[in-house]
Amino acid sequence: MQIKELGHVVLYVTDATTMADFYRDTLGFRQIAREPGIAIFSGGRTHHEMLMIEVGGKPKPAHAPEPGLYHIGFKIGDSTEDVKKAFNELRAQNVRIIGATDHGVTHSLYILDPDGNELELYADVSDEWKANPSAILSPARHLDLS
Repeated sequence: MQIKELGHVVLYVTDATTMADFYRDTLGFRQIAREPGIAIFSGGRTHHEMLMIEVGGKPKPAHAPEPGLYHIGFKIGDSTEDVKKAFNELRAQNVRIIGATDHGVTHSLYILDPDGNELELYADVSDEWKANPSAILSPARHLDLS
C-alpha cells in the first residue's frame, strides 16, 4: 500500500453554522453541502476536503505542544504578496492571527478558527524542495507582513 495524497480532514465542531460561515465567508473555502449540524467543503481537487460535524461543547483554549493535531495547512497562493493580502483581509475581519513565518520554500500566516483550531495559510515561494527535499527543513524565520 502507498498513500497517494491527503484526502480530507474531518473536524468535530462546537457550532456547524459558525464554523461553516467562517470557512466559507472569511477563508473563501467553497461549501458544497450543508445540513443541520454538518458542512462539507472542497477546493475542487476532490469530492470533499473538509467535513465538519457539530458536537457542541466549548472551543478549545490555546494549546501547548502535546500529542494530536497541531494545525491544518491551506495553500493560498504562490507569492509573499498573496500572504500579505490575506493578512490584511483577516486583520480587517478581526480574525485571531498568531504568527507569520518564512520557512524558506513557503511563507506562512497562522490563525485560529472560531473553535481554536490552528490554521496555516501559506504560499509556495520557491520550488527548491523539488530538487532538494531537505529545503523544507530550512530554519524558520519571522515573516514581516506589515
